[in-house]
Amino acid sequence: MNPLSQRPYFFDKGIRFSCLRCGVCCTGAPGIVRVGEEEPRAMAAYLNQPVAGLIATYLAAFEDGYRVLEDSDGRCLFFENGCRVYPVRPVQCRTFPFWFKNLRSEAAWAATKKACPGIGQGRHYPREEILAVLETNMRQTHFLKKE
Repeated sequence: MNPLSQRPYFFDKGIRFSCLRCGVCCTGAPGIVRVGEEEPRAMAAYLNQPVAGLIATYLAAFEDGYRVLEDSDGRCLFFENGCRVYPVRPVQCRTFPFWFKNLRSEAAWAATKKACPGIGQGRHYPREEILAVLETNMRQTHFLKKE
């Protein structure tokens, strides 16, 4: 049984969220966006460029995959007037804002909500779906052991 589902959460009644593609989460403070070893292939195909070229331009080796490079201000190199790889963006990006650090407490969520205008907008994510997305992201970012 999923250990995440064994306790109550502040989001038990769900959360509304819609990515407004504003770029707030793609710019600002530096961070690490992990890219699984298979994800560069989809991004390269989407941008119609060789995988090796995409890796050399946008990614750096990190753990068992890659990480997205940023400019000196912390802006993701894929972000230029919007995400250039939005339909095939990394799992870590696709699962924002449903990250462990954001969902660990109501206070952490409130801080995330102040920064992200999409929180409280759009479709309703029920608790079960939030936990599934959280588990996917945690597995991708190595918080949970891969099966």
